[in-house]
Amino acid sequence: MDKPIRHILSLSGGKDSAALAIYMRDRIPEMEYIFHDTDKELPETIEYLGRLQAILGKPITKTSRVDNFDHWLTVYGGMLPSNHRRWCTKNLKLKPFEHYVGSDPVINYVALRADEKRTGYISTKPNIQTVYPFREDGLVKADIFRILEESGLGLPQYTTWGRTRSGCFFCFYQQKIEWVRLKETHPDLFEEAKRYEEQSVLHGEEFFWQESESLASLERPERIAEIKAKWEASQARKLTQRKNLTLVETLGGVVNYEEIDEPEGCLICSI
Repeated sequence: MDKPIRHILSLSGGKDSAALAIYMRDRIPEMEYIFHDTDKELPETIEYLGRLQAILGKPITKTSRVDNFDHWLTVYGGMLPSNHRRWCTKNLKLKPFEHYVGSDPVINYVALRADEKRTGYISTKPNIQTVYPFREDGLVKADIFRILEESGLGLPQYTTWGRTRSGCFFCFYQQKIEWVRLKETHPDLFEEAKRYEEQSVLHGEEFFWQESESLASLERPERIAEIKAKWEASQARKLTQRKNLTLVETLGGVVNYEEIDEPEGCLICSI
């Protein structure tokens, strides 16, 4: 007898996958919602998933086992992950997903939109079929914000202090301004990220999350002021390049959600 098909949606803690979960809630009542917890998530991410779970009316299963980030860091001999060696994505996101699925036939729902040219995670396992409901139904970024607002969930709270992505608090895809905001909002997490850098030399290499600059250098007051000034100048340029500003936007009274940048990085971590 053939096994029944399982419907699975992986949540990153970001806006798109949250919106897809809400979008599919009544369409696929048997949907399984899962989250790959690295044990290095922002507190806002965990809070966002808690509120989403209440809206969905069913549990979000954590796929993580005992092998969290620090476990794999030890396995890799203290070698921290980077964009050139993304063992974090492989071992903390992809492997837990495939372990959770096993050999069952699965439809995997991915939250890529119709206005994106990116490609989502596609498993090589023959029992996993990947589908993109937003693309199939022609939904774009504005639709995602509408779904989130109408549901009462809204955006993750980390967006209020300038974070553009879910994922680990020390994600190496962060912009410098995001590191500054992390230090201001969660100084304890910034210090933890800095300790990882400092300990890397004990394992035979000097490693910086930002590649060319250490967090110890980045947190100097004069450097923070420089990063903020550059970021504010870039935002001003974006504003002047936009057309058809509303009066409220011109006066600085509202954030235009359409201008929220799409984060570079591992899609399974951020969509």
